Amino acid sequence: MAHIPGVGLAKGLSVTLRHMLSRSVTQQYPEVKPDLPPRSRGVIALVEENCTVCMLCARECPDWCIYIDSHKETLPAPEGGRPRARNVLDRFAIDFSLCMYCGICIEVCPFDALFWSPEFEYAEHDLGDLLHEKDRLREWTDTVPPPPTHDPTA
Repeated sequence: MAHIPGVGLAKGLSVTLRHMLSRSVTQQYPEVKPDLPPRSRGVIALVEENCTVCMLCARECPDWCIYIDSHKETLPAPEGGRPRARNVLDRFAIDFSLCMYCGICIEVCPFDALFWSPEFEYAEHDLGDLLHEKDRLREWTDTVPPPPTHDPTA
């Protein structure tokens, strides 16, 4: 097969010409929000009522960016029983400046306390402000989409 000089240059110029003549698409971002894919990873939301302070999420996190504090509380004994002790969540914080958004914490949570929220507008001017406490994580729970419906034929 013979090599024709300048073929690569002609192919490159044809691509440039094709893109130069096509109409560009500009998204008006702040005014018009983008349509995100259904399983997009934005931020981690916390359902505090489901958290039993089992510490699995903090132990399995490869970046160690989850901070949990708790205390034990004794519940009164039911009639004929003994008093029970349970953990009460005092602090649940995620440092998103360290988080690599791997989702391991969400997968290992046995009580469905952590969810992916499609919220992505939480940028800060200072890295220290990316440490979000449980009240902020609870706010993002409202933006978590409902789970997909089960396929009856599956």
